[in-house]
Amino acid sequence: MKKRIQFLFGSIALLSMSACSELYVQPDAPIKEVPFTQVHLNDNFWTPRIETNRTVSIPSAFKECEKNGRFDNFAIAGGLMKGEHRGDFSFDDTDPYKIIEGASYSLAVKYDKALDAYLDSVISLIAAAQEPDGYLTTCVTNKCYRLSGWWGTHRWEKINSHELYNSGHLYEAAVAHYRATGKRSLLDVAIKNADLVCQVFGPGEGQKHVPSGHPIAEMALAKLYKVTGDEKYLKMAKYFVEETGRGTDGHRLSEYSQDHKPILQQDEIVGHAVRAGYLYSGVADVAALTQDTAYFNALSRIWENMASKKLFITGGIGSRPQGEGFGPNYELNNHTAYCETCAAIANVYWNHRMFLATGNAKYADVLERALYNGVISGVSLSGDKFFYDNPLESMGQHERQHWFGCACCPGNVTRFMASVPYYMYATQGNDIYVNLYIQSKADLNTDSNNVALEQTTEYPWEGKVSILVTPEKEQEFALRFRIPGWAQDAPVPTDLYSFTDKAGAYSISVNGKKVNAKQYDGYATISRTWKAGDVVEISLPMDVRRIKANDNVEDDRGKLAIERGPIMFCLEGKDQADSTVFNKFIPDATPMEAAYDANLLNGVVVLTGNAKEVGKDGSVKEVPFKAIPYSTWNNRGADQMAVWIPEAAEYARPIPEPTIASKARTLMIQAPIQKDAPESASVESWAWGVNDQWEPKRSSDISKPYHYWWLRNGTQETLAYQFDQPYTVSNVQVYWLDFDHYDGNFRVPESWKLYYKDGKNWKEVEALNEYVVKKDCYNSLDFKPVKTTGLKIAAQLQKGASGGVIEWKVN
Repeated sequence: MKKRIQFLFGSIALLSMSACSELYVQPDAPIKEVPFTQVHLNDNFWTPRIETNRTVSIPSAFKECEKNGRFDNFAIAGGLMKGEHRGDFSFDDTDPYKIIEGASYSLAVKYDKALDAYLDSVISLIAAAQEPDGYLTTCVTNKCYRLSGWWGTHRWEKINSHELYNSGHLYEAAVAHYRATGKRSLLDVAIKNADLVCQVFGPGEGQKHVPSGHPIAEMALAKLYKVTGDEKYLKMAKYFVEETGRGTDGHRLSEYSQDHKPILQQDEIVGHAVRAGYLYSGVADVAALTQDTAYFNALSRIWENMASKKLFITGGIGSRPQGEGFGPNYELNNHTAYCETCAAIANVYWNHRMFLATGNAKYADVLERALYNGVISGVSLSGDKFFYDNPLESMGQHERQHWFGCACCPGNVTRFMASVPYYMYATQGNDIYVNLYIQSKADLNTDSNNVALEQTTEYPWEGKVSILVTPEKEQEFALRFRIPGWAQDAPVPTDLYSFTDKAGAYSISVNGKKVNAKQYDGYATISRTWKAGDVVEISLPMDVRRIKANDNVEDDRGKLAIERGPIMFCLEGKDQADSTVFNKFIPDATPMEAAYDANLLNGVVVLTGNAKEVGKDGSVKEVPFKAIPYSTWNNRGADQMAVWIPEAAEYARPIPEPTIASKARTLMIQAPIQKDAPESASVESWAWGVNDQWEPKRSSDISKPYHYWWLRNGTQETLAYQFDQPYTVSNVQVYWLDFDHYDGNFRVPESWKLYYKDGKNWKEVEALNEYVVKKDCYNSLDFKPVKTTGLKIAAQLQKGASGGVIEWKVN
């Protein structure tokens, strides 16, 4: 008999348990997820958020779909209306799919007749748009050649068309809707489309030999297989996994899509962060369903790289806006951190699947970190505004939005929030894993018993958890309680972060008597004969603790983060007397008080104490500070924010004096990419980052805001200052951007010119020295003094390269 995957990561557990006289033997059985419909939350943290998702986020997202033409596109494709296809992306179809999935989860928990009927009407539009053979991507059916850069001229022409991405989200929505309502209306649409995909793609002659492009089809086909039992869907998912990195049919290999080499050869996480999380989640599904241990070994290597070198302390992943993805090892810049909301959700998906395969608590530790910090920071407490990226530091330029042109994150939040109970429990044989502590009632089905668990707790604000155990029949089995790494001495299960002090002790008791339950793979395991009325009490230490990063993380040197329980805290300008964050430092061991404030941010624990503040003259004084949970920042308007706080004066930043440049507005005048477009098609937009007065360390220093000309190569690009009043100026200093990226390199320009505003016209300055294009330093240009309201840089980019400016001073 083939051994199950989880036991290939270590031998069967034999633990001596103080709660019983015999050795504990881990069951030779798969770890099974517990459907979220069997877990009912009634706490003060998640329950209000899930209800807000049901009553605000889902209706708001559907309204945006109506307003932005998402439903119209299906109606046009189905011949129900006439008009032009709307939207800017080939994957806009996925917005309704994701919201349908979230709405279905909500229906399963709390039935809503109006929502049920609304879903029926939306699904009828989707069904009408499906072509007779099962094909379904509206921009292709509607022949929207305006978007041909995405999909080409016919079906399945381009690997990055997102047609299979659309299909994947369709399948996930269909499975959720079927499980929630029992209706086959959307499931039949999904099956018809999946049958077409299985005909078009595969290893056979005449089939397309390519991976899925933007992964999610792998996960979705695995779900469809579980619901239908049709093995061709599992085989199709496995084919897409195996085709990754092969380069067959001449498609270009790309780190951006994790398609640079076969998965079995990968050992570093690279490329687009959401694609990575979705792909490796799909690989985990396929490996588990086919018992393929080689893929799990590869996943373990890739995960180790992520968790030890590319994971933000908030559980976010993806450091760069370029390509929305990963940078090199240890690049974890705070101000420019991308940490897309969808990527944090993908990180939860991946870690949950790794836990199911291995039974190791380290994956649940990362899942919890992302869940309580990196995911819910992506949605406002009101439920109708969202973050696309989630930086760990801000000067106040970040603000949540009701919707985005690329609207992947709002829909993803709606489908995720309702499914939080799914991550609480798992079973293995007759044994039960407890991964998350949330006040709730659950009914679990083990191999030979039904067990009700009732949690009573104020977690995550308090560390006391009481669990009432009610098995249908008295039976010996094990309850396995995750002891979070933060409750011990490991913020994450690698050396990427560490606490500056030792943890307090945790304790576990059964029916009022303390037990010394030993840990295996992060779980305190109690094996005994359980009977109705047994009560387990867990007390986790909730001390305020400081975290330091591995010294290889340059942007965190000299700084410490603050954590209490699973919650990361931040300083926000709203809570500081001078509305400023960056001029403060908090030495290690600074006393902090934790108190619950029911009137702040829908009820949160806040931390208070005394910080040190550095004045403009270098003086230092003591000032009070208040810290709030990171996930709740930017709910009272835009302001400064920081997660990593300097621990000494030399790392703090006194408020700089304003300059001509810092008071200016930055304008980018960009010609269209198409060569034959008219000059009138040029676009003016306000830029950001070159006058923020953060001093760069080098031309590759992208830790603070900067400006870059994305998707421009070898062209002439401009950047202009609009002054607040006329100034007489005679010098500028420009610090050019220069760094490598898998999705396009940035280089100092080939040459540049400087112009000043003369009325409505731009005139070149009379330079008194040569224009310099050196990296890792300011390039100074003296010129004959001019009185003007603005200056403009015109930079000629190097052939085949883009470019940008980190900082631009005016004297």
